[in-house]
Amino acid sequence: MTATQSSLRSHSLELLIAYQQSPSVALRNKLVRLNAGLVRKIAHRVSYQCAEPYEDLEQIGYLGLIRAIERFDPTQGCAFSSFAVPYIRGEMLHFLRDRGSSIKVPRRWQDMQKEGQKIRAELAKQSGRPPQDDEIAARLGVCVHEWREIKMATKNRLPLSLDATVCQQVDSTITLGETLPDVHYQHLQRLEEDRQQLQHALNQLESKTRAAIEFVFFSDLSRKEVAERIGVSPMTVTRRIQRGLEQMVAFLQPQSLQTDP
Repeated sequence: MTATQSSLRSHSLELLIAYQQSPSVALRNKLVRLNAGLVRKIAHRVSYQCAEPYEDLEQIGYLGLIRAIERFDPTQGCAFSSFAVPYIRGEMLHFLRDRGSSIKVPRRWQDMQKEGQKIRAELAKQSGRPPQDDEIAARLGVCVHEWREIKMATKNRLPLSLDATVCQQVDSTITLGETLPDVHYQHLQRLEEDRQQLQHALNQLESKTRAAIEFVFFSDLSRKEVAERIGVSPMTVTRRIQRGLEQMVAFLQPQSLQTDP
């Protein structure tokens, strides 16, 4: 983490504490501007998983950010970014779910579909065979084309089974479920990729600097305890950590530029 990033995080925490003590629109807007990059990053990732425009997802994401600001408790010791991500992403997913609602079939067609099913059963019982579309349409008093549209609309409104075949290969079939991305697995995969990148950057550091960072951030030791373990002063531990984090950011910066919006 650079000195600038550390300063921004400290400033954000100060504003969050002030907002909790005395909420105001002006403070909330400052916090939104400070954390806008988080919304843009999540919107960028989600936009690759759907057909909705990035700009729409970004605007929806700000609603989630505001919810997070209003509900965040600075005394809990949780990083605001970690707290806010579920709110921001959740708003976007709610938006996508609402946009993807089922096909609306006119009430008249719904009633005719029900009546058509009754007529189908009656005709089948009378003739001993499945009735033709023109026979059902005649009893309903509509043309065959409209009756077929009614049937198609009703069929399209039904959810598809995940076991439905979407592709037939020589020795096997591919089902709809097999073509859907595993969101949980994708999330774990991204976390693993981030972990590997951080570990690679950590491995580039001088041994005592790497040890200081690992002891403080992974083992939750105080700087005094770390100083005793690696044989330096607490002030040196602080300087090594700051320099080490700056070096790690420099190692990761080219990859961040490729993924951030």
